[in-house]
Amino acid sequence: MLPGGRRRPRADSRFEELRLGPLIPGARLIILGRQGAGKGTQCVRLSRHYVVPHISTGDMLRAAAREGTPLGVEAKKIMDAGGLVGDDIMIGLVEERLAKPDADSRGYILDGFPRTVAQAEALDEITAPKPINVVIDLDVPREIVLERISSRRVCRDCGTNYTADGQEPSPWICDVCGGDVQQRADDTPEAVNRRLDLYESQTAPLIEYYSSRGALAVVNGVGHPDNVFQRLTDTVESRR
Repeated sequence: MLPGGRRRPRADSRFEELRLGPLIPGARLIILGRQGAGKGTQCVRLSRHYVVPHISTGDMLRAAAREGTPLGVEAKKIMDAGGLVGDDIMIGLVEERLAKPDADSRGYILDGFPRTVAQAEALDEITAPKPINVVIDLDVPREIVLERISSRRVCRDCGTNYTADGQEPSPWICDVCGGDVQQRADDTPEAVNRRLDLYESQTAPLIEYYSSRGALAVVNGVGHPDNVFQRLTDTVESRR
């Protein structure tokens, strides 16, 4: 408020754009990819670039449980009992999350959902008023992700990640907290191969579903993270 009770004039939007720079339009994306393809890293970068929430299945379940929504309470009961949350609850939770202002206004990046064709069909209905821009399959060959995950080492105390190159010290001490750096039991080649087999068997029908609708784009995920990110944003812009 200015002296004399006069209201301060609203800033001209064109001036704001010149001062702050043009705001990049949001995006509505689904990201698929094998474990170890770099999906998590790229989802975070895409989220910052498009100024949209990165919605992963695990984070969404934990948030719903914390908030105590009816679906969140039901999901927490199932998770606490060691069960798998069924399609009906997952679909309901996604619908709730996508209706929140941050996702509804600018968009979102879905990571870990849908996992089945039934979930994809339900998501199509939920997003019908504002359809998904593109479904991206971040493609990294199986042998490369197997090598990446098998060489991963983690501090058992603080969780810092390292990569084994054959010249690591023994014992390997974490630079951050001084804890022991070890290979996770589920990061052995045998365990990783089992997870990759399961992922491919579950995802193949989903890939076919989106491919048959012209919604799928396969993006090469091999190379420097900056180059991969550029491929991803080029793909999104080409599908708007």
